[in-house]
Amino acid sequence: MADIPHVTAQRYPRRQYFVFSDAGKPVFVSADGPDAERFTTTFGIMQALISVFIDDGDKLRCINAGGTRITFLQRAPLYYACVSSWGEPESVTRTHLDYLHLQILSIVTAAQLRRIFERRTNFDLRRLLNGAEGFLSSLLERMELDLALSTSSLWCLRLDLGLRKRIAEALIPPSKREILYVVLMARGRVVTLIRPRKHSVHPADIHILLNTVYAPSILNAPASTSWIPLCLPKFNPSGFVNAYISFLSRPDSPPAIIPVQPSGNPETASQTASISSPPTSSQASLHPDQASQEPSRAPTPSSASVDDISLAEKVPYDDPNVVLVCISGGAEFDVVRGWCDSACERLAVEGSLASLISACTTDQRTEYSVGELGIPGLRHFIYKACAQVQVTMPAFEDPYEGVDERRRLVTLYQKLHDAIHARSGQGETLKLQYIKTEKESVMGWITQPFELYIALSPLLPKTAVINAANAVTRWIRKEETKLFLRDAPVF
Repeated sequence: MADIPHVTAQRYPRRQYFVFSDAGKPVFVSADGPDAERFTTTFGIMQALISVFIDDGDKLRCINAGGTRITFLQRAPLYYACVSSWGEPESVTRTHLDYLHLQILSIVTAAQLRRIFERRTNFDLRRLLNGAEGFLSSLLERMELDLALSTSSLWCLRLDLGLRKRIAEALIPPSKREILYVVLMARGRVVTLIRPRKHSVHPADIHILLNTVYAPSILNAPASTSWIPLCLPKFNPSGFVNAYISFLSRPDSPPAIIPVQPSGNPETASQTASISSPPTSSQASLHPDQASQEPSRAPTPSSASVDDISLAEKVPYDDPNVVLVCISGGAEFDVVRGWCDSACERLAVEGSLASLISACTTDQRTEYSVGELGIPGLRHFIYKACAQVQVTMPAFEDPYEGVDERRRLVTLYQKLHDAIHARSGQGETLKLQYIKTEKESVMGWITQPFELYIALSPLLPKTAVINAANAVTRWIRKEETKLFLRDAPVF
């Protein structure tokens, strides 16, 4: 017990993640290097603490030790912990641990985990996860600055509506094929998604898919096509699907089959979010007398190490590769690959593929800056369309070009999101939250059709912040056909 308060930022990096089993055996640790054995004592202490609360019929949520918080997540037979001095709300690290669990389930299904630990409670799961640590590490890197993950939504590529429709129409598969989903990605974002008529897609599954596709072992593989069996936990946590991944902007090379786990036919499970819901037409207007200022300042995270910065800059949002992913429930590899090849040929013949690659590389039409909005004092914002479960945001620019400054702004956004949704035990939800620091003023605003988180100059009065928020929503309404994936085709 006495060792717990010493698990601080001086001993570990500012965020340290631990995964261990019921028996206190290490599964994964985000350490500097692959050696997790030196954390054996830490794993044992954490497991003992959790057991004490379980014996009392309770759950251990977190331990606060000065400026460090240790957050726990119990997903028996695995347990997760995050030691952080970042300053983010508890709900943020809990969300990160949830995604870490989902990524592990994408490699070893929930049914497999249950059977393994029923037979051997002290089983060393690292044997099954050997070679898959890169997926977990890349997910942790992505979660540092990925605001779509924090808001449980998708970030779609900004694209001309006509081009997006032409691409989607070329990718609609025959209904009798054993194809579950077709996803086209570029710059680490979704271009279009085609699904069966009676199926929806949970954003968490898309994030797991994105992280898998853009993990270094896949992204840097010499082959332009790969077969990967994986589990989509929100679709069916007990079964595998097969993902055919094709990098369309690479030179042709022989396909690779990456044997992560044996595949099987998934059973349909319920989903909770659809990215093809029609947009909500009603819009709200914000008035100055509705906002209440929070006088306290959010703590600024301490400076990042060189290693932290290099990891954060590796997130492949700017990777120009166009990636086609076809999810199949069966093992008809040749049939699925043949259809994907013909679909890619249609995209090339029609010129849609060349237009998309040009938009991602040459024209830079897929990005936008706050300067396009022409709003004085506006520095950055996040807009979430609730009906589509999607977000949009401009590129990070001065004064948020540095990684430390981005992290500080992201933490402020997370504080707003946490307070508005009362996710860390607050008494009630809010409609507005306003925070002013020495470097910026930020405001969160939630309505039925959207959520908006906005950062502006600290010199602006509160009325100007309100006016800027209304101006952002007006600009989004004019650009929403480019910013969001709407009415995606079904088959």
